[in-house]
Amino acid sequence: MSTTPEPATDDASPAPSAAPARGRGRKGAERREALLDAAEEVLVAEGGPEWTMRAVAAAAGVRLGHLQYYFPTHAELVAAVLERVLRRSADRLAPLLSADSDAPGAATGVVTALLAEQEDARLMRLFVEVWALAARDTTVAAAVRGFYGDYRTQVTAFLARRHPDLPEEEHRARAGVFVMLIEGASLFRSEVAGERDPATDKALLRTALALLGP
Repeated sequence: MSTTPEPATDDASPAPSAAPARGRGRKGAERREALLDAAEEVLVAEGGPEWTMRAVAAAAGVRLGHLQYYFPTHAELVAAVLERVLRRSADRLAPLLSADSDAPGAATGVVTALLAEQEDARLMRLFVEVWALAARDTTVAAAVRGFYGDYRTQVTAFLARRHPDLPEEEHRARAGVFVMLIEGASLFRSEVAGERDPATDKALLRTALALLGP
């Protein structure tokens, strides 16, 4: 997907050069968030190929020049949407993996919460589109790798607190497989690749818990 800005037309004035003032203040922040909401909706509904600056502006009900005031280029819009999507997921993960790992049911709570999140069809479509963008855009790919790297680090720390007797290499290896298992399951449990199956879900839960240990 190209990350070059679309050419301005008669109804789109160039973005102002005063970039530091862009989106400052409460109203500016609210407008920026509304534009990002519209960008996410277009990405989910239409997919990456149709995710143009003009389509986002139309969905937000604003002129292209207004969108370009906050996000002068398509690359900046992509970066802002991606940062927000990944930040939300990181914020959801952090309390799960930073909780007392030795508490009764701690591991089960982590796995069931992650699997329950996969029942959000919109969220899953959004991540499918983000992964598709990452396959075509090195900047997006780097951000996605960073997110999953942090995810693995948090799982590694969870395992280290839970099983201090195991070597660090084992913690990282288990964490890596755990992330692969859960994230791969998100595709196969979504409407993209098929339907959720109760028996398979039980086996998935057992396998994930085995990685985290008793």
